[in-house]
Amino acid sequence: MKRFNKILEDIKEVKIQGAENIAKAGMKAFLLNPNKNSAKKILLTRPTEPLMQNSIKLLLKSKNQARQAKKILLYLKKSKSKISKAGSKLVKKDMNIYSHCHSSTVIDILKSAKKLGKDFVVYTTEVEPLLQGRKTALELNKSKIKVIVAPDLAAEQTLKKCDLLLFGADAFLKKGVVNKIGTSILCKIAKENHIPAYVCGVSLKFTKKIKMEIRKQNEVWQNNHKTIEVFNPAFDFVKKKLITGVISEFGILSYKEFIKLAKNNLKKF
Repeated sequence: MKRFNKILEDIKEVKIQGAENIAKAGMKAFLLNPNKNSAKKILLTRPTEPLMQNSIKLLLKSKNQARQAKKILLYLKKSKSKISKAGSKLVKKDMNIYSHCHSSTVIDILKSAKKLGKDFVVYTTEVEPLLQGRKTALELNKSKIKVIVAPDLAAEQTLKKCDLLLFGADAFLKKGVVNKIGTSILCKIAKENHIPAYVCGVSLKFTKKIKMEIRKQNEVWQNNHKTIEVFNPAFDFVKKKLITGVISEFGILSYKEFIKLAKNNLKKF
């Protein structure tokens, strides 16, 4: 139980980041203690993570949970390769590309494009309050990709310099995407300036409904005043009309086309 509780604590405290990493950690915890009560505890750690939710539910339904976990992990691995290959085609030489928060999927696309010999510049927000954008910048920098980091409030000035907006998804819903707070305003700025905005992610993130997570106030203000309230929403909703297309294991599709395939894929899994 000690290992189980440690994994749950790390997920809850955002020590484990990225939807895929969270899903993998959740499955690992479940296999340590495979029962409905454990599943409930795992799912409560991050309510806005359908990839983890779907993975745990698939394990609960399975007669051979270890084999099902391997099947899910293999699917994620193959999907990542397909998404990287498809997404890298959108990256052109000398492009300025905008990224938001820390998406391993977007990072893989950019690394794949770099391996193809394409030179480009990535702009990214810091992403307050946990500064996940800096983590993205450090990872890209290791791959010799030029990165420019700016404060969140400089989003309009920096995005206007770019040719393409790439962002990850925490959840795909019928009417749009849930992702890190700030994604919606970035997509609105992109739309106003005729900048293509593509969401990147695996179809197993599809869900019919989701609870939008409100994070702890001490992430924003550790020494907060007793009579000052802090509001710390972790995610926002991007309407599908703001999204140019989806880069997934199915290739590059319109949002409507992607959702149709994602629904069917989850049913068959």
